[in-house]
Amino acid sequence: MAKKSKTQRAKASAARAARKEQARQEEIAAAEAKKNAAEATATEAPKKRLFKKTEKTEASAGDGKQAKIQKAPEKKVEKAPEKKPKKRRFGFLKDVRLEMKRVTWPTKQDVLRWSVVVVVALLFFGVYVALLDNVVITPLLVAISGLGA
Repeated sequence: MAKKSKTQRAKASAARAARKEQARQEEIAAAEAKKNAAEATATEAPKKRLFKKTEKTEASAGDGKQAKIQKAPEKKVEKAPEKKPKKRRFGFLKDVRLEMKRVTWPTKQDVLRWSVVVVVALLFFGVYVALLDNVVITPLLVAISGLGA
């Protein structure tokens, strides 16, 4: 089986990460739906009436006095305990680790090759600046100031 290129590995890694993220989003949506369903059933208490029914008691039924009102017993609806979102104490470090897995790391050969290129460039520009300073700039400044005459 042929070895995959860096691009293919990066694409495969990105696809895996996308699938994991999608699965996580689906879990969150399912939990929200379950929570909403629980809240809906908890809040489906009997509707309150604007005007309560009044009934006359037997004692006041015969009298011309004002009737006593009996209150209907109220039902208490207990709310389901709300789940607090998990604290992600080490969430940042976990995300860093996942991101580091997605990185396409250079091979040892690539690192050595580019290190040599950097060192050669540093040497070239160091020599260039030294020559420019000693051969061009210093004699020009001496000539202008008249100290060499």
